[in-house]
Amino acid sequence: MIRTFPLFLMFFLIAGAAFAQAPVPSPMPVAAAPKVSSPGAVRDAELVERLIASRKEYQVSLEALRTHYISSGDLERAKWAEDELISYHRVGKNAFLLELDVPPPSLKGTVNIPEANELYRRAITYKDKGWGTDFVDNQRRAEILFQMILGNHATSNKISDAAYQLGDLYEGKNYKQFRRAAAYYERSFQWNPLTQNDGRIKAARLYDKMSIDRNRAIELYKEVIQHDTDPQRLQEAQRRLAELGGK
Repeated sequence: MIRTFPLFLMFFLIAGAAFAQAPVPSPMPVAAAPKVSSPGAVRDAELVERLIASRKEYQVSLEALRTHYISSGDLERAKWAEDELISYHRVGKNAFLLELDVPPPSLKGTVNIPEANELYRRAITYKDKGWGTDFVDNQRRAEILFQMILGNHATSNKISDAAYQLGDLYEGKNYKQFRRAAAYYERSFQWNPLTQNDGRIKAARLYDKMSIDRNRAIELYKEVIQHDTDPQRLQEAQRRLAELGGK
């Protein structure tokens, strides 16, 4: 017989399904999007959009297949669908084009939305918890919940905090997606200029230390000096500016 409905799968069938049903992300507004310089860039966007849609369709199909087999009494095949669904959620999924993954900097999160607050609270209970496979699963659970805030509650006053937490997740050992992490760190203070988090210095470090974008690192170190009040972060920004020749 199929084993008792696992808590891991229960979470993903609820949170994951809601996330999968969100619309495929659209490119950033023209004013914020990078210029398309070649037919190859257009083809790149088309393929990534297709991948995003295919991922969601694959997940929804597995969920529907499992439900079908349970209702028809075919518990062996239901177990196959369940195991494949769990494996799908555990596979890391890269953001091949950040403009199709990261919401634009123009979002304004000013509304207190209880549903978003609850999603954030639940995400924090998973993030960085557990060991081994449990740790990996909990990081993925947290990612889905933070992304649900951005996808379903774009006006929530939690979007800045969710972006910061996503930056921390994507920078961490379970993801190591440094460009993606830097972009979400940036959104955390772009969506809330008054935030007290250290998103600016963390983004600057990634652009700097990972050799992603030296010029952007210099810009962000300068912003740290303009906006931050933490002595250690100010000292670090001033030192790196001098070393990078940014004055």
